Amino acid sequence: MSDLLPLLAQALAARASLISGSTTVRNQPLSLPGSYTAGDDAQHVTALRLFNGFLEGDPDLAIDLYGRTLLLHNYADDPANAAAAAIKAQQAWQFLQGELPWLQTALVKTRSSPDPAARRGVLLAGLCGHAVAADSKVCEDGVWYALNLAMHQDATLYLDTRLLRRWLKTNLAGKSVLNAFAYTGSLGVAALAGGAQGVIQLDLNRRFLDLARVSYALNGFPVRQENFIAGDFWTEVNRFKRRGELFDCVLLDPPFFAVTPRGRVDLVSQSQRLINKVRPLVKDGGCLVAINNALFLSGRDYYALLQNLGGDGYLRIEELIPVPPDFTGYPETVLGAPPVDPAPFNHSTKIAVLRVKRKGG
Repeated sequence: MSDLLPLLAQALAARASLISGSTTVRNQPLSLPGSYTAGDDAQHVTALRLFNGFLEGDPDLAIDLYGRTLLLHNYADDPANAAAAAIKAQQAWQFLQGELPWLQTALVKTRSSPDPAARRGVLLAGLCGHAVAADSKVCEDGVWYALNLAMHQDATLYLDTRLLRRWLKTNLAGKSVLNAFAYTGSLGVAALAGGAQGVIQLDLNRRFLDLARVSYALNGFPVRQENFIAGDFWTEVNRFKRRGELFDCVLLDPPFFAVTPRGRVDLVSQSQRLINKVRPLVKDGGCLVAINNALFLSGRDYYALLQNLGGDGYLRIEELIPVPPDFTGYPETVLGAPPVDPAPFNHSTKIAVLRVKRKGG
């Protein structure tokens, strides 16, 4: 048997209280977080990271749970290691089927594959060996999020920002919001679920925004075309500035690196530029939520950058939002360390709420 299986068993035990279901893991009762009843638990509609191999003992593999679908990420860089990781993924699927018998299907995403379809996700297996479609939605803190797990090399709902979605749901009632680099719009959906007055979802990719519209429909939110902008970040932000539009909250969750004819995103060397670009769009007393997921940018350096931005007295760090423990690993499961120290953040996904003061405000 693989050395992976004891690691998986330990990871499952640590996450037992988070896993949706009417069964048990290692003799521990399971319950769905949030406001669900026992009847809802049997639907298996939640999402979490089951195993973070990078920190929990197998750096080539990460495993996520989306409803009844297992999503296995093969992160091995070397093709030989990728093949070995594929075998481990199969072992993990077989093991987890035994532990969580309500699982229906599994997808494997092979990050280093030259085949785009393999990077987006290949069906590993289905119920009783038959093909079963991956889950198309999950529910988190009472909010539904649409999924298309094979649309992109990443999943269409990022699990490391779960606590940020909870913060948005709690803190933005009555507020106007710009969700820049919206991807599939989950941060904006959370804000609307908390009573935000209005959310502009901005992303270059129209297909991602189409999935955001599905999330709106799942939650009964009105879908207004003017609130979904498929356009270049740099161009659209300039347009907002020319029109004098201001928002109570701007969400800035850019990709690690991206280039368009209008501008360049580089979270290692140009975070300050991105923040300064959207800062004029925030109302006096409003907030700017900045997310940086650069693995090799230390938390200390990023925190210092944010402090320097506030040196003029018009921007201050108000709060750091942690990444949830199923994503970071637990004290009893963590065996490795990130390449650079994320402190004072708890993960390389560094999330800060910045309070903005406008000149003359």
